[in-house]
Amino acid sequence: MKRFNVAIIGAGFIGWKRAKALVKEEDSNLVVVTDIVKDKAKSLAKEFNIEAEFDWIKTVKRRDVDIVVVSTVNKFLAPITIAALTNGKHVVCEKPLGRNARESNNILKAAENKDLVLKTGFNHRFHPAIAQAKLLLENNKIGNLCFLRCRYGHGGRPGYEKEWRTNKDLCGGGELLDQGVHVVDLFRWFAGDFSETFGYISTYFWSTPVEDNAFAVFRNKNGITASMHTSWTQWKNLFSFEIFGTNGYLIVDGLGGSYGREILKIGIRKAEGGAPKEETIEFLGEDISWEQEWKELILAIKERREPLGNAWDGYQANKMIEAIYRSARIKKPVRIGN
Repeated sequence: MKRFNVAIIGAGFIGWKRAKALVKEEDSNLVVVTDIVKDKAKSLAKEFNIEAEFDWIKTVKRRDVDIVVVSTVNKFLAPITIAALTNGKHVVCEKPLGRNARESNNILKAAENKDLVLKTGFNHRFHPAIAQAKLLLENNKIGNLCFLRCRYGHGGRPGYEKEWRTNKDLCGGGELLDQGVHVVDLFRWFAGDFSETFGYISTYFWSTPVEDNAFAVFRNKNGITASMHTSWTQWKNLFSFEIFGTNGYLIVDGLGGSYGREILKIGIRKAEGGAPKEETIEFLGEDISWEQEWKELILAIKERREPLGNAWDGYQANKMIEAIYRSARIKKPVRIGN
């Protein structure tokens, strides 16, 4: 049985999450972690009894590495991912796939004509409530899709305005790009491509050069509408994803942990009217989305196919985000580029 040797570049919060998930997969073997902050690399390396490295260029050139997980700050996602692909590695590039669509496109070009799997880190697709909602929609549980709504936010923490997520050069964008990229990816996954958007971005509280709140409405060629609000001033962590069809609705509340219990509500409209018949499914226990996403990556490599949440999805999500920024700037609805 083929075991894939894995390198993680970026030993922050997400790097740790990836490490904890992939070591549970028998086909994966974590061999090295890399970070320019030596203490971070050493700490993760010690935890998993692996090698610590401080130069990502050396890591992507290693012959004993099959898969590279790129979990750095946004500025370095594209150059490291491109270098890893150039050196023949399969890659998981955390969201967003670069700071903008141009960087995403450069990543896609680097992967052309290479027999490699390139995945965007969209773990939200693998939360069980969201995955179950997608399956129910596909099985016509709530009839034809009409519209979607999503609210997603947190309240930052003291000193948040000094972190890398608020440095425009390092992050590329504020809350819209940070959590909003997950939302637009889910919109596309459930409803297909969107053609138009109208959006606002605001900075209400955090003194930063990037937005702490974003609002947007999307519409596609089939008339399906999606609306979103992502916020760094939510104060109490919140995730709410709603899918409405001609025969009922699906509502995902919570993501586990600080976002509250992960719950799927299934509401079926009564022909005679009145409150729908509602069923609630709770998904208890730890967040398994990271493990499920890693299993999907390994299967995609073995089966020589595109993974769920691939690089094209990352590119399209960034185009939707850019369209919102453009709409907010000119204060008009804009078309989402091809």
